[in-house]
Amino acid sequence: MLALFLVKFYHNTRMELYSTLEYLLTLQNSSQKVEEFKTFYDQYISGKVTKDMAADTLIFEKPSYAGHLNYCDQKEAPRRSKLGAVRGQILLLHSVAHIEYSAIDLALDAAYRFRDVGDEFINDWLKVASDEVSHFVMINELLHEMGSFYGEHMVHDALFEASRQTQTLLERMAVVPRYLEANGLDATPLILHKLEPLRKDPMVEKIIAALQIILDEEVDHVRRGDRWFHYACEQENVSPDVFFEIIERHYPQSFPRKTAINCEARKSAGFECSELKKISVIEC
Repeated sequence: MLALFLVKFYHNTRMELYSTLEYLLTLQNSSQKVEEFKTFYDQYISGKVTKDMAADTLIFEKPSYAGHLNYCDQKEAPRRSKLGAVRGQILLLHSVAHIEYSAIDLALDAAYRFRDVGDEFINDWLKVASDEVSHFVMINELLHEMGSFYGEHMVHDALFEASRQTQTLLERMAVVPRYLEANGLDATPLILHKLEPLRKDPMVEKIIAALQIILDEEVDHVRRGDRWFHYACEQENVSPDVFFEIIERHYPQSFPRKTAINCEARKSAGFECSELKKISVIEC
């Protein structure tokens, strides 16, 4: 009865930004989070959400899915098998669904946590959250079409740990959009390349189309992160080269890579040629 009362109270009162974000960040059920976010975001873009800057800020010690999914260290998560088999396709989709679901919380947490940056920052990360919700729903629908669902397989908590360990704007913008999401710009084309010979399969065609949408929109997410990373550099009076120091601290020996990167996408997202030379030994 208490839970029902709280849900009714939440919907029947004027929403306040930070308390609502905290509510969304602690929701354990993925379907409920998606629907609650859509309701909130409609209110936000209509200008019907208030903002209490004095509200406390929590540091979350567990991911929102802790009571809903089985999760583990990234090294123990299920590995994708051959993409020509149904199981391999399901594991791929499940992995992508978890990335997109985790990205919802990452975007919401940015808007929730860094409160002195301003409304443009909030607008950017709520827009990113909205995109991530759409991505998650799209991939989860494909999982259902294949007889699976989000949560059927073990997931990892690497993205949550990234948020927990980056509590300053500078580190968060360096690690999440400019490192983790930018890595996705490199990885997705490789997956698409592997799927291309299987395109005659109608399901593979749908997977390719979904991944292409995600890839295109993730460029914009990295670009937004790049903007706020440079803003944070200006605020702290440090060179953007601090990016490499931050990544080395959190992910040692990540650079330089001996593999190719998605130069076109990274440049479009804000990376400088001098940075790309430090990221990969293969010239862009």
